[in-house]
Amino acid sequence: MLQIYCGNGKGKTTAAVGAAVRAAGAGMKTAFIQFLKDGSSSEINMLKKNGITVLFTDACRKFTFQMNDEEKAEVTRCHNELINEAKKLLSEGLDVLILDEFNAAYKLGLIDRENAADMILSCRDSAEIILTGREPDKIFTDAADYISEITPVKHPYEKGISARKGIEY
Repeated sequence: MLQIYCGNGKGKTTAAVGAAVRAAGAGMKTAFIQFLKDGSSSEINMLKKNGITVLFTDACRKFTFQMNDEEKAEVTRCHNELINEAKKLLSEGLDVLILDEFNAAYKLGLIDRENAADMILSCRDSAEIILTGREPDKIFTDAADYISEITPVKHPYEKGISARKGIEY
């Protein structure tokens, strides 16, 4: 099945982390792959401690609007490697695949869209696939079995409070 956690609110990755922990707790082979993130978020160590395969690229050290064309090309290359690794894991019997911030990488063209879409759409009947990030593409929303939209009502950022380690990252 295909699940999507989207919207402008805080909690898309947090929901995906919860799904990963739940699946691992049930004995399911689970992978958590991050796009547009460098693996420095606080949840990474706990996911690994729970036997969850975690993959990311350290090429994403800054926001995409701060990257030059060469940096974007390197991020795209790394993202394509992550998709190929996901395909390998799926072929080895992975039960749950979480693609964190996939929607943004896809929308920004920082991934081979055809390869990624083919993998997701062809494997959603054999594994649980979860996509996170704002503005999912129509190809995925049309195919999704679940879509959860997280909407902000109030956030400390509105008061000038920066992201806090252990809470927002």
